[in-house]
Amino acid sequence: MSEAVTRTVTTPPGLLASLDPLLREWLPRQRWFAGKGRPVTGFTLVQATELLPPTAKLGLYHLLVRAHQPLMPAHGAAEHPGDCYQLLIGVREALPPRLAPALIGHVSEGPLAGRTVYEALHDTRPAELLLEALRTQARIGGLRFERDPRQEIRGGLVPRLMTAEQSNSSVVYGDTFILKLLRRIVPGVNPDLELPLALAREGCARVPPPTAWLVADPDGSPVPASEPYVLGVLQPFVQGATDGWELALRELAKGEDFVAEARALGRATAEVHTALARALPTVTLGHTQLRSMVDGMTERLEAAVHAVPALRPYAEGLRSAFTALDELAAEGRTWTAQRVHGDLHLGQCLRSPAGDWSLIDFEGEPARPLNERRMPQPAVRDVAGMLRSFDYAARSVDPPQPEWAERCRAAYCSGYGEAAGRDPRTDPVLLRAYETDKAVYEVVYEARHRPEWLPVPLAAVRRLTVSDLI
Repeated sequence: MSEAVTRTVTTPPGLLASLDPLLREWLPRQRWFAGKGRPVTGFTLVQATELLPPTAKLGLYHLLVRAHQPLMPAHGAAEHPGDCYQLLIGVREALPPRLAPALIGHVSEGPLAGRTVYEALHDTRPAELLLEALRTQARIGGLRFERDPRQEIRGGLVPRLMTAEQSNSSVVYGDTFILKLLRRIVPGVNPDLELPLALAREGCARVPPPTAWLVADPDGSPVPASEPYVLGVLQPFVQGATDGWELALRELAKGEDFVAEARALGRATAEVHTALARALPTVTLGHTQLRSMVDGMTERLEAAVHAVPALRPYAEGLRSAFTALDELAAEGRTWTAQRVHGDLHLGQCLRSPAGDWSLIDFEGEPARPLNERRMPQPAVRDVAGMLRSFDYAARSVDPPQPEWAERCRAAYCSGYGEAAGRDPRTDPVLLRAYETDKAVYEVVYEARHRPEWLPVPLAAVRRLTVSDLI
Protein backbone atom coordinates (compact mmCIF):
# COMPACT_ATOMS: atom_id res chain seq x y z
CA MET A 1 0.00 0.00 0.00
CA SER A 2 1.10 3.55 -0.68
CA GLU A 3 0.50 6.50 1.60
CA ALA A 4 -3.14 7.47 2.19
CA VAL A 5 -4.55 4.63 0.08
CA THR A 6 -8.23 4.91 -0.83
CA ARG A 7 -9.87 1.85 -2.32
CA THR A 8 -13.47 1.20 -3.31
CA VAL A 9 -14.56 -2.38 -2.70
CA THR A 10 -17.60 -4.50 -3.42
CA THR A 11 -18.72 -7.61 -1.63
CA PRO A 12 -20.52 -10.50 -3.30
CA PRO A 13 -24.29 -10.75 -2.78
CA GLY A 14 -25.33 -13.56 -0.48
CA LEU A 15 -22.13 -13.41 1.58
CA LEU A 16 -23.84 -13.22 4.97
CA ALA A 17 -26.46 -15.80 4.04
CA SER A 18 -23.71 -18.29 3.19
CA LEU A 19 -21.95 -17.65 6.51
CA ASP A 20 -25.11 -17.56 8.63
CA PRO A 21 -25.32 -21.25 9.69
CA LEU A 22 -21.61 -21.31 10.59
CA LEU A 23 -21.72 -18.08 12.56
CA ARG A 24 -24.77 -19.23 14.54
CA GLU A 25 -22.67 -22.09 15.93
CA TRP A 26 -19.31 -20.32 16.20
CA LEU A 27 -20.18 -16.87 17.55
CA PRO A 28 -21.81 -17.92 20.86
CA ARG A 29 -18.69 -19.95 21.73
CA GLN A 30 -16.41 -16.91 21.66
CA ARG A 31 -15.35 -15.51 25.01
CA TRP A 32 -16.25 -11.98 23.90
CA PHE A 33 -19.81 -12.86 22.85
CA ALA A 34 -22.14 -10.94 25.17
CA GLY A 35 -25.40 -12.82 24.56
CA LYS A 36 -24.56 -16.19 26.10
CA GLY A 37 -27.50 -18.31 27.17
CA ARG A 38 -29.76 -17.14 24.34
CA PRO A 39 -29.75 -18.68 20.85
CA VAL A 40 -28.79 -16.65 17.80
CA THR A 41 -31.76 -16.66 15.42
CA GLY A 42 -30.26 -14.64 12.58
CA PHE A 43 -28.01 -11.80 11.50
CA THR A 44 -28.25 -8.39 9.90
CA LEU A 45 -25.28 -7.14 7.91
CA VAL A 46 -24.28 -3.67 9.09
CA GLN A 47 -21.21 -3.43 6.87
CA ALA A 48 -19.03 -5.77 4.82
CA THR A 49 -15.61 -4.81 3.44
CA GLU A 50 -13.45 -6.99 1.25
CA LEU A 51 -9.83 -6.53 2.32
CA LEU A 52 -8.42 -9.32 0.14
CA PRO A 53 -10.36 -10.91 -2.73
CA PRO A 54 -11.25 -14.57 -2.12
CA THR A 55 -9.99 -15.53 -5.56
CA ALA A 56 -6.47 -15.28 -4.18
CA LYS A 57 -4.81 -17.90 -2.00
CA LEU A 58 -6.10 -15.98 0.98
CA GLY A 59 -9.34 -13.99 1.09
CA LEU A 60 -10.23 -11.57 3.87
CA TYR A 61 -13.50 -9.89 4.87
CA HIS A 62 -14.15 -7.34 7.56
CA LEU A 63 -17.74 -7.69 8.77
CA LEU A 64 -19.97 -5.77 11.15
CA VAL A 65 -22.93 -8.02 11.91
CA ARG A 66 -25.85 -7.66 14.27
CA ALA A 67 -26.83 -10.89 16.00
CA HIS A 68 -30.54 -11.37 16.61
CA GLN A 69 -31.48 -13.09 19.87
CA PRO A 70 -34.74 -13.52 21.78
CA LEU A 71 -35.00 -11.57 25.01
CA MET A 72 -35.70 -14.86 26.78
CA PRO A 73 -35.14 -18.45 25.67
CA ALA A 74 -38.86 -19.17 26.15
CA HIS A 75 -41.09 -20.05 23.23
CA GLY A 76 -42.57 -17.01 21.55
CA ALA A 77 -40.28 -14.52 23.30
CA ALA A 78 -39.81 -11.21 21.55
CA GLU A 79 -36.55 -10.43 19.78
CA HIS A 80 -34.53 -7.23 19.97
CA PRO A 81 -32.13 -5.92 17.32
CA GLY A 82 -29.20 -7.52 19.12
CA ASP A 83 -25.59 -6.56 19.60
CA CYS A 84 -23.29 -5.59 16.73
CA TYR A 85 -20.00 -7.49 16.47
CA GLN A 86 -16.80 -6.90 14.56
CA LEU A 87 -15.53 -9.99 12.71
CA LEU A 88 -12.42 -10.53 10.61
CA ILE A 89 -13.14 -13.55 8.41
CA GLY A 90 -10.33 -15.31 6.56
CA VAL A 91 -11.04 -17.48 3.51
CA ARG A 92 -8.81 -20.38 2.35
CA GLU A 93 -9.16 -23.54 0.33
CA ALA A 94 -8.02 -25.48 3.40
CA LEU A 95 -6.52 -24.50 6.72
CA PRO A 96 -2.93 -25.38 7.57
CA PRO A 97 -2.58 -27.22 10.92
CA ARG A 98 -1.34 -24.09 12.70
CA LEU A 99 -4.72 -22.41 12.05
CA ALA A 100 -6.89 -25.33 13.16
CA PRO A 101 -7.98 -23.58 16.40
CA ALA A 102 -9.25 -20.64 14.30
CA LEU A 103 -11.69 -22.71 12.24
CA ILE A 104 -15.21 -21.32 11.83
CA GLY A 105 -16.36 -23.90 9.29
CA HIS A 106 -16.67 -25.04 5.70
CA VAL A 107 -19.06 -23.06 3.48
CA SER A 108 -21.51 -25.25 1.56
CA GLU A 109 -23.30 -22.68 -0.60
CA GLY A 110 -23.20 -19.10 -1.80
CA PRO A 111 -20.22 -17.09 -3.11
CA LEU A 112 -17.73 -18.89 -0.85
CA ALA A 113 -19.04 -22.41 -1.44
CA GLY A 114 -16.32 -25.03 -1.07
CA ARG A 115 -14.02 -22.70 0.88
CA THR A 116 -12.99 -22.76 4.54
CA VAL A 117 -13.56 -19.69 6.72
CA TYR A 118 -11.74 -18.92 9.96
CA GLU A 119 -10.97 -16.26 12.58
CA ALA A 120 -8.34 -14.31 10.65
CA LEU A 121 -6.62 -12.66 13.62
CA HIS A 122 -4.86 -15.98 14.23
CA ASP A 123 -3.19 -15.60 10.83
CA THR A 124 -0.04 -13.54 10.28
CA ARG A 125 -0.93 -12.03 6.89
CA PRO A 126 -4.31 -10.51 7.87
CA ALA A 127 -2.78 -9.08 11.05
CA GLU A 128 0.05 -7.56 9.01
CA LEU A 129 -2.48 -6.05 6.61
CA LEU A 130 -4.23 -4.22 9.46
CA LEU A 131 -1.00 -2.63 10.66
CA GLU A 132 -0.01 -1.62 7.13
CA ALA A 133 -3.43 -0.03 6.57
CA LEU A 134 -3.01 1.98 9.76
CA ARG A 135 0.52 2.99 8.80
CA THR A 136 -0.60 4.24 5.39
CA GLN A 137 -3.88 5.80 6.61
CA ALA A 138 -5.83 3.69 4.14
CA ARG A 139 -9.51 4.08 3.31
CA ILE A 140 -11.08 0.84 2.13
CA GLY A 141 -14.80 0.95 1.53
CA GLY A 142 -16.38 2.30 4.71
CA LEU A 143 -13.26 1.64 6.82
CA ARG A 144 -10.96 4.52 7.78
CA PHE A 145 -7.50 3.76 9.14
CA GLU A 146 -6.25 6.87 10.92
CA ARG A 147 -3.08 7.70 12.84
CA ASP A 148 -1.16 10.30 14.80
CA PRO A 149 1.34 11.64 12.23
CA ARG A 150 3.79 12.48 15.00
CA GLN A 151 4.31 8.81 15.83
CA GLU A 152 6.20 6.44 13.55
CA ILE A 153 4.81 3.05 12.57
CA ARG A 154 7.44 0.96 10.88
CA GLY A 155 6.58 -2.07 8.79
CA GLY A 156 7.80 -5.62 9.18
CA LEU A 157 6.71 -6.07 12.79
CA VAL A 158 5.75 -9.68 13.49
CA PRO A 159 2.19 -9.98 14.89
CA ARG A 160 0.94 -12.36 17.55
CA LEU A 161 -2.59 -12.72 18.89
CA MET A 162 -3.01 -12.44 22.65
CA THR A 163 -5.23 -15.16 24.08
CA ALA A 164 -6.02 -13.98 27.62
CA GLU A 165 -8.69 -11.35 26.89
CA GLN A 166 -12.43 -11.77 27.31
CA SER A 167 -14.35 -8.83 25.90
CA ASN A 168 -12.03 -7.80 23.03
CA SER A 169 -9.12 -9.10 20.96
CA SER A 170 -5.57 -7.77 20.86
CA VAL A 171 -2.64 -8.29 18.51
CA VAL A 172 0.92 -7.41 19.57
CA TYR A 173 3.33 -6.30 16.85
CA GLY A 174 6.96 -7.09 17.56
CA ASP A 175 6.76 -5.92 21.20
CA THR A 176 6.35 -2.39 19.80
CA PHE A 177 2.59 -1.88 19.42
CA ILE A 178 -0.61 -3.48 20.60
CA LEU A 179 -3.80 -3.26 18.52
CA LYS A 180 -6.97 -3.67 20.54
CA LEU A 181 -9.95 -4.58 18.39
CA LEU A 182 -13.33 -4.00 19.99
CA ARG A 183 -15.69 -6.90 19.41
CA ARG A 184 -19.06 -5.65 20.63
CA ILE A 185 -19.41 -2.20 19.13
CA VAL A 186 -21.83 0.71 19.20
CA PRO A 187 -21.88 3.93 17.18
CA GLY A 188 -20.49 7.05 18.80
CA VAL A 189 -17.40 8.36 20.55
CA ASN A 190 -15.74 5.44 22.34
CA PRO A 191 -14.02 6.42 25.60
CA ASP A 192 -11.28 3.88 24.91
CA LEU A 193 -10.05 6.26 22.20
CA GLU A 194 -11.45 9.55 23.49
CA LEU A 195 -9.85 9.50 26.94
CA PRO A 196 -6.33 8.34 25.97
CA LEU A 197 -6.29 11.02 23.23
CA ALA A 198 -7.28 13.66 25.78
CA LEU A 199 -4.63 12.42 28.21
CA ALA A 200 -1.98 12.46 25.46
CA ARG A 201 -2.81 16.12 24.79
CA GLU A 202 -2.23 16.80 28.49
CA GLY A 203 1.12 15.01 28.39
CA CYS A 204 0.00 12.38 30.92
CA ALA A 205 2.61 9.63 30.82
CA ARG A 206 0.46 7.19 32.81
CA VAL A 207 -1.55 6.10 29.74
CA PRO A 208 -0.03 4.85 26.46
CA PRO A 209 -0.96 7.44 23.79
CA PRO A 210 -2.99 6.23 20.80
CA THR A 211 -0.79 5.79 17.75
CA ALA A 212 -3.54 4.92 15.28
CA TRP A 213 -7.18 3.88 15.23
CA LEU A 214 -9.73 2.17 13.01
CA VAL A 215 -13.16 3.68 12.36
CA ALA A 216 -16.13 2.52 10.27
CA ASP A 217 -18.63 4.85 8.59
CA PRO A 218 -21.87 2.83 8.72
CA ASP A 219 -23.14 3.86 5.28
CA GLY A 220 -19.70 3.76 3.67
CA SER A 221 -19.50 7.47 2.94
CA PRO A 222 -16.86 9.92 4.24
CA VAL A 223 -19.69 11.96 5.80
CA PRO A 224 -21.97 9.25 7.23
CA ALA A 225 -25.61 9.84 8.05
CA SER A 226 -25.13 8.26 11.49
CA GLU A 227 -22.27 8.27 13.97
CA PRO A 228 -19.19 6.21 13.08
CA TYR A 229 -18.07 3.10 14.93
CA VAL A 230 -14.69 3.08 16.67
CA LEU A 231 -13.37 -0.41 15.92
CA GLY A 232 -9.84 -0.51 17.29
CA VAL A 233 -6.95 1.42 18.80
CA LEU A 234 -3.20 0.94 18.26
CA GLN A 235 -0.99 1.97 21.19
CA PRO A 236 2.64 1.49 22.25
CA PHE A 237 3.20 -1.91 23.85
CA VAL A 238 4.72 -1.79 27.34
CA GLN A 239 7.33 -4.50 26.87
CA GLY A 240 7.93 -6.74 29.85
CA ALA A 241 5.01 -5.23 31.78
CA THR A 242 3.01 -7.22 34.31
CA ASP A 243 -0.63 -6.49 34.96
CA GLY A 244 -1.51 -5.58 38.51
CA TRP A 245 -3.68 -8.64 39.13
CA GLU A 246 -0.92 -11.08 38.17
CA LEU A 247 1.63 -9.13 40.18
CA ALA A 248 -0.57 -9.00 43.27
CA LEU A 249 -1.26 -12.74 43.15
CA ARG A 250 2.44 -13.43 42.70
CA GLU A 251 3.33 -11.37 45.75
CA LEU A 252 0.56 -12.99 47.78
CA ALA A 253 1.81 -16.45 46.84
CA LYS A 254 5.30 -15.52 48.04
CA GLY A 255 3.98 -13.97 51.22
CA GLU A 256 5.33 -10.59 50.15
CA ASP A 257 3.82 -7.23 50.97
CA PHE A 258 2.25 -5.10 48.23
CA VAL A 259 2.03 -1.85 50.14
CA ALA A 260 4.66 0.07 48.16
CA GLU A 261 3.08 -0.97 44.85
CA ALA A 262 -0.39 -0.08 46.08
CA ARG A 263 0.80 3.37 47.12
CA ALA A 264 2.46 3.93 43.73
CA LEU A 265 -0.68 2.75 41.97
CA GLY A 266 -2.72 5.23 44.00
CA ARG A 267 -0.45 8.04 42.85
CA ALA A 268 -0.76 6.91 39.23
CA THR A 269 -4.55 6.85 39.47
CA ALA A 270 -4.64 10.35 40.93
CA GLU A 271 -2.37 11.67 38.19
CA VAL A 272 -4.72 10.30 35.54
CA HIS A 273 -7.76 11.78 37.28
CA THR A 274 -6.06 15.16 37.60
CA ALA A 275 -5.13 15.17 33.90
CA LEU A 276 -8.67 14.16 32.88
CA ALA A 277 -10.13 16.98 34.96
CA ARG A 278 -7.86 19.42 33.13
CA ALA A 279 -8.54 17.99 29.69
CA LEU A 280 -12.33 17.57 29.79
CA PRO A 281 -15.23 19.43 31.41
CA THR A 282 -16.20 18.85 35.03
CA VAL A 283 -19.62 19.38 36.60
CA THR A 284 -20.96 19.99 40.10
CA LEU A 285 -23.38 17.46 41.54
CA GLY A 286 -26.01 18.89 43.86
CA HIS A 287 -28.96 17.26 45.59
CA THR A 288 -30.99 16.72 42.40
CA GLN A 289 -28.13 14.92 40.63
CA LEU A 290 -27.18 12.96 43.75
CA ARG A 291 -30.77 11.90 44.31
CA SER A 292 -30.85 10.41 40.81
CA MET A 293 -27.57 8.60 41.46
CA VAL A 294 -28.75 7.30 44.85
CA ASP A 295 -32.04 6.13 43.30
CA GLY A 296 -30.07 4.13 40.76
CA MET A 297 -27.93 2.53 43.47
CA THR A 298 -31.03 1.69 45.52
CA GLU A 299 -32.82 0.17 42.54
CA ARG A 300 -29.80 -2.02 41.77
CA LEU A 301 -29.76 -3.14 45.41
CA GLU A 302 -33.46 -4.06 45.38
CA ALA A 303 -33.01 -6.05 42.18
CA ALA A 304 -29.95 -7.80 43.62
CA VAL A 305 -31.78 -8.75 46.83
CA HIS A 306 -34.55 -10.25 44.72
CA ALA A 307 -32.06 -12.17 42.56
CA VAL A 308 -29.71 -13.38 45.33
CA PRO A 309 -31.46 -14.39 48.57
CA ALA A 310 -28.14 -14.42 50.45
CA LEU A 311 -28.25 -10.60 50.34
CA ARG A 312 -31.54 -10.28 52.23
CA PRO A 313 -30.13 -10.19 55.79
CA TYR A 314 -27.90 -7.27 54.79
CA ALA A 315 -30.35 -5.25 52.69
CA GLU A 316 -31.17 -2.62 55.30
CA GLY A 317 -27.54 -2.03 56.23
CA LEU A 318 -26.54 -1.72 52.58
CA ARG A 319 -29.41 0.67 51.89
CA SER A 320 -28.10 2.89 54.68
CA ALA A 321 -24.94 3.53 52.66
CA PHE A 322 -27.05 5.17 49.99
CA THR A 323 -29.47 7.04 52.24
CA ALA A 324 -26.53 8.52 54.17
CA LEU A 325 -25.24 10.00 50.92
CA ASP A 326 -28.67 11.37 50.04
CA GLU A 327 -28.93 13.00 53.46
CA LEU A 328 -25.58 14.74 53.00
CA ALA A 329 -26.72 16.09 49.63
CA ALA A 330 -29.99 17.28 51.16
CA GLU A 331 -27.95 19.31 53.65
CA GLY A 332 -26.35 21.18 50.74
CA ARG A 333 -23.18 19.15 50.21
CA THR A 334 -21.96 19.09 46.60
CA TRP A 335 -19.40 17.00 44.76
CA THR A 336 -17.35 17.44 41.59
CA ALA A 337 -17.86 14.95 38.78
CA GLN A 338 -15.43 14.39 35.92
CA ARG A 339 -14.54 11.80 33.30
CA VAL A 340 -13.13 8.67 34.92
CA HIS A 341 -11.79 5.27 33.88
CA GLY A 342 -15.11 3.63 34.67
CA ASP A 343 -13.98 0.03 35.24
CA LEU A 344 -10.76 0.32 37.23
CA HIS A 345 -9.26 -2.76 38.86
CA LEU A 346 -5.85 -4.38 39.17
CA GLY A 347 -6.15 -6.07 35.78
CA GLN A 348 -6.47 -2.66 34.08
CA CYS A 349 -3.06 -1.54 35.35
CA LEU A 350 0.40 -2.37 34.00
CA ARG A 351 3.69 -2.19 35.90
CA SER A 352 6.74 -1.73 33.68
CA PRO A 353 10.06 -3.45 34.48
CA ALA A 354 11.25 -0.03 35.71
CA GLY A 355 8.43 0.03 38.27
CA ASP A 356 6.18 2.61 36.58
CA TRP A 357 2.42 2.06 36.60
CA SER A 358 0.16 2.68 33.58
CA LEU A 359 -3.62 2.55 33.28
CA ILE A 360 -5.20 0.89 30.23
CA ASP A 361 -8.61 -0.05 28.82
CA PHE A 362 -10.75 3.06 29.19
CA GLU A 363 -13.77 1.47 27.53
CA GLY A 364 -15.67 1.36 30.84
CA GLU A 365 -18.11 -1.45 31.59
CA PRO A 366 -18.98 -2.70 28.06
CA ALA A 367 -22.48 -3.79 29.09
CA ARG A 368 -23.41 -0.21 30.05
CA PRO A 369 -24.86 2.16 27.41
CA LEU A 370 -22.23 4.36 25.75
CA ASN A 371 -23.79 7.64 26.92
CA GLU A 372 -23.69 6.36 30.50
CA ARG A 373 -20.03 5.36 30.19
CA ARG A 374 -19.19 8.89 28.99
CA MET A 375 -20.96 10.70 31.82
CA PRO A 376 -18.87 12.67 34.36
CA GLN A 377 -18.80 10.92 37.72
CA PRO A 378 -17.05 11.42 41.07
CA ALA A 379 -13.46 10.19 40.78
CA VAL A 380 -14.02 8.06 43.87
CA ARG A 381 -15.91 5.58 41.67
CA ASP A 382 -12.57 4.43 40.25
CA VAL A 383 -11.08 4.34 43.74
CA ALA A 384 -13.88 2.10 44.97
CA GLY A 385 -13.31 -0.27 42.06
CA MET A 386 -9.64 -0.60 42.94
CA LEU A 387 -10.38 -1.15 46.63
CA ARG A 388 -12.68 -4.02 45.70
CA SER A 389 -9.95 -5.44 43.47
CA PHE A 390 -7.49 -5.62 46.38
CA ASP A 391 -10.16 -7.49 48.32
CA TYR A 392 -10.62 -9.98 45.48
CA ALA A 393 -6.88 -10.63 45.25
CA ALA A 394 -6.58 -11.23 48.99
CA ARG A 395 -9.50 -13.67 49.01
CA SER A 396 -8.43 -15.59 45.91
CA VAL A 397 -5.66 -17.35 47.86
CA ASP A 398 -5.96 -20.11 50.44
CA PRO A 399 -6.19 -19.16 53.20
CA PRO A 400 -7.60 -15.68 52.46
CA GLN A 401 -5.48 -12.72 53.52
CA PRO A 402 -7.92 -9.92 54.50
CA GLU A 403 -5.19 -8.06 56.41
CA TRP A 404 -3.15 -7.89 53.19
CA ALA A 405 -6.11 -6.22 51.48
CA GLU A 406 -6.57 -3.75 54.34
CA ARG A 407 -2.93 -2.66 54.12
CA CYS A 408 -3.13 -2.30 50.33
CA ARG A 409 -6.37 -0.34 50.48
CA ALA A 410 -4.93 2.09 53.00
CA ALA A 411 -1.68 2.49 51.03
CA TYR A 412 -3.56 3.05 47.77
CA CYS A 413 -5.67 5.82 49.31
CA SER A 414 -2.58 7.39 50.88
CA GLY A 415 -0.77 7.40 47.55
CA TYR A 416 -3.82 8.84 45.83
CA GLY A 417 -3.99 11.63 48.41
CA GLU A 418 -0.31 12.44 47.97
CA ALA A 419 -0.80 13.08 44.25
CA ALA A 420 -4.33 14.52 44.27
CA GLY A 421 -4.06 16.60 47.42
CA ARG A 422 -7.11 14.88 48.92
CA ASP A 423 -7.29 11.38 50.39
CA PRO A 424 -10.48 9.55 49.31
CA ARG A 425 -11.00 8.48 52.92
CA THR A 426 -11.76 12.08 53.86
CA ASP A 427 -15.13 11.58 52.11
CA PRO A 428 -16.18 8.29 53.74
CA VAL A 429 -19.90 8.53 52.95
CA LEU A 430 -19.34 8.86 49.19
CA LEU A 431 -16.64 6.19 49.20
CA ARG A 432 -18.81 3.75 51.14
CA ALA A 433 -21.75 4.31 48.78
CA TYR A 434 -19.68 3.56 45.69
CA GLU A 435 -17.96 0.56 47.22
CA THR A 436 -21.32 -0.79 48.36
CA ASP A 437 -22.77 -0.36 44.87
CA LYS A 438 -19.80 -2.22 43.42
CA ALA A 439 -20.05 -5.06 45.95
CA VAL A 440 -23.77 -5.48 45.23
CA TYR A 441 -22.99 -5.74 41.50
CA GLU A 442 -20.31 -8.35 42.28
CA VAL A 443 -22.74 -10.45 44.33
CA VAL A 444 -25.16 -10.70 41.40
CA TYR A 445 -22.36 -11.40 38.91
CA GLU A 446 -20.80 -14.16 40.99
CA ALA A 447 -24.14 -15.77 41.81
CA ARG A 448 -24.91 -16.01 38.10
CA HIS A 449 -21.52 -16.85 36.64
CA ARG A 450 -19.07 -18.01 39.34
CA PRO A 451 -20.94 -19.24 42.44
CA GLU A 452 -17.71 -20.42 44.02
CA TRP A 453 -16.57 -16.77 44.17
CA LEU A 454 -19.74 -15.53 45.89
CA PRO A 455 -18.15 -15.50 49.39
CA VAL A 456 -15.73 -12.78 48.22
CA PRO A 457 -18.26 -9.95 47.69
CA LEU A 458 -20.45 -11.28 50.53
CA ALA A 459 -17.55 -10.71 52.93
CA ALA A 460 -17.42 -7.09 51.74
CA VAL A 461 -21.18 -6.82 52.11
CA ARG A 462 -20.95 -7.85 55.75
CA ARG A 463 -18.25 -5.24 56.39
CA LEU A 464 -20.06 -2.46 54.55
CA THR A 465 -23.30 -2.96 56.45
CA VAL A 466 -21.68 -2.12 59.78
CA SER A 467 -18.90 0.35 58.95
CA ASP A 468 -18.03 3.20 56.67
CA LEU A 469 -14.33 2.59 57.19
CA ILE A 470 -12.15 1.00 54.53
